[in-house]
Amino acid sequence: MSITSRLRATNVAGRLLRLYVGLALYGASSAALVRAGLGLEPWGVLHQGIAGRTGLSIGVVSIVVGAVVLLLWIPIRQRPGLGTVSNVVVIGVAMDATLALVPTMHGLGARIPLMIAGIVLNGAATGLYISARYGPGPRDGLMTGLHRLTGRSIRLVRTSIEVAVVATGFALGGSVGAGTVAYALAIGPLAQLFLRVFAAPGAGSRSTVVAGTKPEQVILRP
Repeated sequence: MSITSRLRATNVAGRLLRLYVGLALYGASSAALVRAGLGLEPWGVLHQGIAGRTGLSIGVVSIVVGAVVLLLWIPIRQRPGLGTVSNVVVIGVAMDATLALVPTMHGLGARIPLMIAGIVLNGAATGLYISARYGPGPRDGLMTGLHRLTGRSIRLVRTSIEVAVVATGFALGGSVGAGTVAYALAIGPLAQLFLRVFAAPGAGSRSTVVAGTKPEQVILRP
């Protein structure tokens, strides 16, 4: 095997490692927010609400919702990548596994640190899996697809989707609280920070590309 082939194989292996470690940590961070009991991230509110109504585990609901959202890519002509499909499955499995291991916390002295840890870990996980460059998560792809289709800004499309998701989840019994607000305020800066930490320099350049200008290159969480 030539040196070039070895370098390419090493690069692919590193990207795959970042992808799957990042997705697993994302699921674990979402589980931490559930155990903290102080409010979930927007899609987590919806997943928890559906789980409470159906009796399914929140991880299974996450997988089902991700698959349904992925189907919505068809009419808006979005193309999934390896990271997109992996996102649907790995996060839900990791979330259920973490919930099985981490007990319910009691008292703010334990719940607040767990909430903070969950949010920070979520930001780190976002930086890891997106830096692998294997495609956006189903929810991000829906957002960028609607942005392209409607011509509306990314900010407006994302806000509209997440407000609708939170409202629906809350109506179904999902947990909205201080953690939801803290997540909304912190996840952007945290994701940007960890993207800079984990993103690999481009070939022939010492700089690190964090986000492109095209809609499908926009860096956002799953």
